[in-house]
Amino acid sequence: MSTIALPRIHARIRRRRQILLALTLTLLIVAGISLLMGRYPAPGLLSPAQIADDPLALRLVFTLRLPRLLTAILLGMTLAAAGMVFQLIFTNPLVEPGFLGVSQGAAFGAAFAILFLGTSLAAIQISAAAFALTGLGFSYILARRLRYGGWIMRLVLAGIAVSALFSAGLGMLKYLADPLNDLSEITFWLLGGLAGTTWPRLLTVLPVTLAGLTVMYLYRWRLNLLSLREETTYALGASPNRERLLLILAAVLPTAALIALTGIIGWVGLIMPHIARRLFRADTRFSLPAAMLLGGLFTLLCDDLARTLLAGEIPLGILTALFGALIFLGLMMTAPKGRKP
Repeated sequence: MSTIALPRIHARIRRRRQILLALTLTLLIVAGISLLMGRYPAPGLLSPAQIADDPLALRLVFTLRLPRLLTAILLGMTLAAAGMVFQLIFTNPLVEPGFLGVSQGAAFGAAFAILFLGTSLAAIQISAAAFALTGLGFSYILARRLRYGGWIMRLVLAGIAVSALFSAGLGMLKYLADPLNDLSEITFWLLGGLAGTTWPRLLTVLPVTLAGLTVMYLYRWRLNLLSLREETTYALGASPNRERLLLILAAVLPTAALIALTGIIGWVGLIMPHIARRLFRADTRFSLPAAMLLGGLFTLLCDDLARTLLAGEIPLGILTALFGALIFLGLMMTAPKGRKP
């Protein structure tokens, strides 16, 4: 490498670090504003003086808004990081975190709990998480028994098949549900949202979420290598199957835990990795942390709108789908010709 190119490389790295720092500061500022934003005592922002003088406002901020805010950020970070991992490992830019039957399995589990186990939040969470992991297990077992294509292709086909089976089961449960009670509960859960998020509920998913995010972040250096063909990866001294399995588990387990808590939240894991790659190209040392920050920021902003835009709360999944689809169209229309978004 010539000495002339080194200053350019250092300048590029410095610029990318500055962008990450700007995203981090933006997320912190938006989080601070979101903590003060709401409808108590009137629509607008609480001041620190109001929080200090009003015990109810203090309790509202730290007991209700803060765990909800942290859950929104963790949800966005997890979905975006999982989306980046899946898109690179499966070399498919349209893969998202609900891949491998996770989202549909969680949806089936939640509907099953509502229909047969009552509407207890604990029952819904446990059932959704159990069936999400069951979907992952079925996809893995089915992929090992398929005879068509390589390992990645078999996982893709198995994930499609398992998702379709759970979708059919979910349709049957919705058909059997009481239209006056259970059906509305199932529909509301499928739309997704953070209403009712509390510290105990956040703490139930926090360990697995932090562990998954940590593994994905630490392995961000390997993602570009693992997206290559297996022959090339082996030649470079990596163990692709073992490392891919580790990253898939690190992406799926926190996704399943959070879906069980929040319901189905779409588009975050599909769109944020594309935006991060627009900023940092294929360098996952920077694009994966950027996707995490963008995912947390996007989900937090959507949740702010969900709880403040109207008198009644809008399901979060509706807003992430609306804005995610608009962003997706913008990415498609502005992508340079001949290059993937």
